[in-house]
Amino acid sequence: MFTVEQIKAAHSKVKSGADFPAYIKEIKQLGVTHYECYVTDGHIDYHGTNNNTATVPPKYDTLNVAGKANIQQFKTELKEHQQGKTDYLTFINSCATFGIEKWEVNIEKMSCIYFDKLGNEILVEKIPQ
Repeated sequence: MFTVEQIKAAHSKVKSGADFPAYIKEIKQLGVTHYECYVTDGHIDYHGTNNNTATVPPKYDTLNVAGKANIQQFKTELKEHQQGKTDYLTFINSCATFGIEKWEVNIEKMSCIYFDKLGNEILVEKIPQ
């Protein structure tokens, strides 16, 4: 069973999107199978085997997420973040501005799916291994 403290310790090593693959590898070793990250306040629900769940509480004041997704601009911002050009809070603000409400990471499938406010899949990415 994993704890919020273990997840926070792993997440503390992430400085940009370039650090994301190593983070996924570390939380997978803890037993996390998937998680959802909510742009509105930064809380994250982590799930694992045997119905193990841990919720990291909100990290920042509530953000308004745009009602309509700007997919092309979001993809541009995501690419810059993945290249290490922006920090996490800059990326989160971009998500809100361009209509991304949350993302779900499936560690077993090594995929990340971004959703708009209506629950529509905006982008599905494979996580580098």
